[in-house]
Order: sequence, then C-alpha cells, then structure tokens
Amino acid sequence: MDRLARVDTGARKVHTDGGRELPYDALLLALGAEESSPFEHAHVFTDRDAGQSFRSVVQDLEQGHAKSVAFVVPNWPVWPIPLYELALMTAERVRSLRLGAQITFITPEAPPLKAFGQAAGEATLRLLAQAGIRLYTGVIPGVPAPQLVTFGERRVAAQRIVSLPKVTGPGVPGIPAGSAWFVPINERCIVQHTDGRVFAAGDATDFPVKHGGIGAQQGDTAVAGIAHLIGIGERPAPLRPVIRGTLLTGDRPLYLAARVVDGLGWHSEVHEHPPWPARQKVVAEELGPYLAKLHPVTASPR
Repeated sequence: MDRLARVDTGARKVHTDGGRELPYDALLLALGAEESSPFEHAHVFTDRDAGQSFRSVVQDLEQGHAKSVAFVVPNWPVWPIPLYELALMTAERVRSLRLGAQITFITPEAPPLKAFGQAAGEATLRLLAQAGIRLYTGVIPGVPAPQLVTFGERRVAAQRIVSLPKVTGPGVPGIPAGSAWFVPINERCIVQHTDGRVFAAGDATDFPVKHGGIGAQQGDTAVAGIAHLIGIGERPAPLRPVIRGTLLTGDRPLYLAARVVDGLGWHSEVHEHPPWPARQKVVAEELGPYLAKLHPVTASPR
C-alpha cells in the first residue's frame, strides 16, 4: 500500500510516499476528504454511527438526563439531510412519549436545504413546524462551551448538541488548493491551473455539496474527458449534476431532486412519492464499465 505524496504537473509524474515516480498521460484524483469535529463541545453525527447516535440522544431524553437538544449545521460544505432527519426522528420520539423536551435546529442555510430550492425549503419548514422544532436559519453558529450554542448576540442553551463533521480537502502538493484545501475544478472536472490533463472527482473537489452521488457523476465526466484526450470519445458535455435526497420522517415522506440547468441555476422538485425507481441511485454510468475493461487493471496510488 502506497500513498500519494505530490504531483509534478510539469513533468506529468505522480510521486508517492514510498519513493515511486509514476508517469501519467492523464490523472484522476479521487482522494476523498478529511473529517473532523467542527465544534469541541458537540457530538459529531455520521452515517457510520447513525443508529447509535439516535439511541444515545433518545436514551438521555427518556431517562431524564436531558431536556433539550440542539442540532447544529456547521458553516461548511456538508450533506445536511441526515441531520434534519435525525432532528425529526428525535422530535417524533419526544412527542410520542410526551417527554416535553425542547428540540432546536440551527443552520446557516436560508431557507433549509438550500441546494434543493425553494419548494424543498418550504416543505422542510412545514415538517419542522409540525414537529415542534424551534428553527433558526441564516446564522453562523458556534459552540464555545458545553451545552451552549451562540450565533450573533443570541445564546441557546441545550443539554445535548449534535452536529455534522467538518470536511476539508486533501491539500496535495503540486495541485492547486482553494478554500479549505478543496481542489478547484471546472464544469468538466478539470483541475484549474493545470495543463488540462489532471481531473478530480468526489469530496476532494470544491463543489459545495458533499455527496457520493455527486462524486459518481463527476467521475463519469472526468473519465469521459480522459477518453477524449486519448482519442476514443467525444469531448464530454459540461457536468450538470443531479442531487437526490429523502426525508422519510413526518406526516408523509418527501423525495427531493435538484439539477443544474444550463449553468444558470438549480431546477428543484419535491415529490410525495419517489419519482425514480425505489432501488435506483445516482451512480457512475461509465466509470465502472470503463475500469472493468482495462487490462491489466491499474489502481491510483491512494
């Protein structure tokens, strides 16, 4: 196992921690991102421990160890839907057991789920209001001490504080790095300020929404661009990503979809029944088959 150390775009070589030099004609960086806690005094909720996080919060409420919970979206590129779902599930449990606890949701987004557009924001507002969740939007939250959330002059006390991980880019020497070390790419997933032969996909990029479906679509576009470079395909069209998400907790499920239209903005849809096949996901349509045909199969160094 070796790891990427740096990239020499001038010489078109990848250097690894193990001292190897790997020449390339085209390079696809799919390095992922680093996760850390955005707040010292908050529990970080991830999909790896979703069940345990929910049980822990609910158990504290049921046993009387906590009477208030704040769900806090950091002012950072994240995938916020799981935190909304967790807040709604917690509120439903509180209501069903008549626990009388206060649930608060605090987000820099205005409106909620901004990436999905106005209709999704309005639907989410309705769900949160029906659940009795106190909502603060368009604010930059901080957690300066245990059981305390602040934004501006406002102070909100909460005995449990739950947030999402802070995600930062990989910061590869030799590769441009934008805000928070994310790799800047254009609409064809080409890394900016390189020779047009370096591509990137996934959470390492500066695309503001962090989600596996976006990374897969970026991978499709990047692989099509590489194929064009070596003369076996047409130049790919600019990426117009599709984002899908679901909120299952509430009086009825919500199925959310958004796509970039002509590079000018987002077209958003909200449905009460899934408009796509139940098992269908936004996945790479070209990347897997392309890699499967390679012989021998070669792997990236990280």
